[in-house]
Amino acid sequence: MIGKPVKGPAYQALNIDDVKLPTDHPHPLVRRLFSFWAPTTATLRGWALAAVVANAGITVSGAVVRVTGSGLGCPTWPRCTPDSFIPVAHPEVSPINMAIEFGNRLVTFLVLVIGLACWVAAMRLRPRRASLVKLAWLQPIGIAAQALWGGVVVSTLLNPFTVGMHFLLSIGLTAACWALYARAGEGDAPVRRVVHRDVRRLGHALLAAVFALLVMGVLVTGTGPHSGDELASRFDLDIETVARLHADIAYLVVGLTFALLFALHVTDSPRSARRAALALLGIELLQGVIGYVQYFLGVPAVLVALHVIGATVVWIFTLRAVTALRTRDPAGPGASPSPTEAAATA
Repeated sequence: MIGKPVKGPAYQALNIDDVKLPTDHPHPLVRRLFSFWAPTTATLRGWALAAVVANAGITVSGAVVRVTGSGLGCPTWPRCTPDSFIPVAHPEVSPINMAIEFGNRLVTFLVLVIGLACWVAAMRLRPRRASLVKLAWLQPIGIAAQALWGGVVVSTLLNPFTVGMHFLLSIGLTAACWALYARAGEGDAPVRRVVHRDVRRLGHALLAAVFALLVMGVLVTGTGPHSGDELASRFDLDIETVARLHADIAYLVVGLTFALLFALHVTDSPRSARRAALALLGIELLQGVIGYVQYFLGVPAVLVALHVIGATVVWIFTLRAVTALRTRDPAGPGASPSPTEAAATA
């Protein structure tokens, strides 16, 4: 016996347009904040770029800690004081110094949140790309290592070696974030040069020279004033000698950058590569002016902080110039965008 048909609206299957994602929120700020949960290539790159800025920011806040003598504003780790995780009155520590150092520690949490957002976005991107997941993993791991090393810095009373390593770890994390940003905008095919082979080798030499410049800058910083606290020790080096070596490497870096820019022009390389090299040269020249002015004025605190900002920006723009010399095509002709990207396009 056949039953009577049930009256009512016909059932209609759901399609992708009926699925509400966090990125469907009407407010643009909310869409951006939750874009890591339903990522596209563009939003993943946005989070990676935010991680670059955040890691650059913590190097700046660290410089402020040092030039204000607040390195031991929180004399213990992970607590700010022996009895509290947050600043409380302490007879041997200035409240201003304590607030500055505690603020620097809080920046670490911002860096961690952005790093985790990058990791979640890389994990949820469809199709998942193993290369991006590996690069994204470097952020939470590196940030955790940085935080633990911060405890070593405090326990050694701001030993210049531990302080210098703290800065170089931030430089390494910044490079990892930039690598994620660059790779997210490429495919997974083998690396393809967009410039002559020798020009790319020149870019690699420039990258090595800039890193050497940063290391020498750490030695100058660890030898000169602004140790971060009166209890901090200094490298037993001649400040004039290390400052001259630092300047010599800076001349080398500027020369290599000019050579790279010249080579890109005479070989008619892509405009993006030429613009990246030109921007780097301009920033290096400005950084050189700051360096010489601070030296002849007796390294005032404000200019020291600006010089650290400049060093971080030079590193980022060097990474940009070097990655502009190569690219990667999609892994194959069948490569397709992620479902989220497809829905957004539709």
